[in-house]
Amino acid sequence: MPSVLIVDDLISLHELFEAVINPIGFTTSFATDGETALVRYAAEKFDLVLADIDMRPMDGLTLLKELKLRDPSVVVIIMTAYASTESAVQALKYGAFDYMQKPFRVDELIATLRRALEFRNFQRERTALAVAPDIIAADIEVRLIGHGLKLPKLMAQVKKLAAGRTPVLLTGEQGTGRAAVAEIFHTANSPAGAPLLRVDCALSSDAHFREALLGTNGDGGAWIKEAKGGTLFLQNLHTLSEELQKELVSVLRNTGHGFRLICTTSEDLEKLVDAGRFNDELFYRVATLPIHIPPLRERLDDLPLLIKHFSTRATNLQLEPSSIEFTEDALAVMRTYHWPGNLTELNQVVSKIAATTETRIITSQQLPPRLRTLQHWPTLAEFLTGQEQQYLDRVIYACRGDKAAAAKILGVSIARLG
Repeated sequence: MPSVLIVDDLISLHELFEAVINPIGFTTSFATDGETALVRYAAEKFDLVLADIDMRPMDGLTLLKELKLRDPSVVVIIMTAYASTESAVQALKYGAFDYMQKPFRVDELIATLRRALEFRNFQRERTALAVAPDIIAADIEVRLIGHGLKLPKLMAQVKKLAAGRTPVLLTGEQGTGRAAVAEIFHTANSPAGAPLLRVDCALSSDAHFREALLGTNGDGGAWIKEAKGGTLFLQNLHTLSEELQKELVSVLRNTGHGFRLICTTSEDLEKLVDAGRFNDELFYRVATLPIHIPPLRERLDDLPLLIKHFSTRATNLQLEPSSIEFTEDALAVMRTYHWPGNLTELNQVVSKIAATTETRIITSQQLPPRLRTLQHWPTLAEFLTGQEQQYLDRVIYACRGDKAAAAKILGVSIARLG
């Protein structure tokens, strides 16, 4: 039988919990304080933990954090009074499965426990099905091209979190490869043939989104059912209206436990929450594990590898694409460009050149005109974050290669320019 540890310093409620929970097939154990709960959980590894937020000396939030440190997979439901709803939402930030407001109805308690158990079982099932770490690492190497300074940290994050079940928020600009990272997460812990359902919130009308994802009764629509057993991939989450954000919270509480949720955004959701433009509860439900995908302009050390990767995928009837080479002057021009479209834009540029070129060697003159015209002066932040040489290269290029003029603008010696 599934087990639940109930942590509440009101001993008078223990008997009531037992009378409600035991008949639905759970075994119950009790603790009156956080320290005792930690000891009991370490000894018995309960399926679920139901903890009150207002306890002394260790409150429910501190208990939650301590449990998560000891066992990241622990499933905790927080109980809170109406007056402390804000704290309950904060509990989601620290990894709580859900929260309940006291006083709650018996049917609400039973429904929440059953959803939590469904999530716990699904989590264990996915852990058993998780792909071996070396296979995950190989998949990362294939999908995330490059070995520059920015990529190792990203690869380590993805590898660490891939086999889990916790929702993931992928942040970054359009075209940076967020979909490729989502595919890594999906492949890492889904059985063969499991669905990866992509929903672009920016392209879906409110009416369509509400019907297909939220459903007519708030219990999930066709998309929720289709994603069951796999991954629900919500792109551009920040574009949802505030009304749909609130409705999505309700659906995720009731149905979001039979799939892994992955979301993307190009906006800073935390700032939107502070400005009152994004639902705080939705933010904490989706942003437990945020991963930032850097833009191409911060990965220019990976440019040669990326160019080779994209060029070899092209089809050229006259030349073997793998033999095509970009000259140093072509690479220098490409390093000065801002790449607003990131990897998507680079792929388009390189693929077109590789497919249409009649010469094996690609010079700067064969690049699109927009790449050869400096359209972006580096910001001070770029200059101060380890990209000094890139900054200098751009200034030199803007001066048409005249290092003396560049040195005068920058107030440095010509030797300093390298």
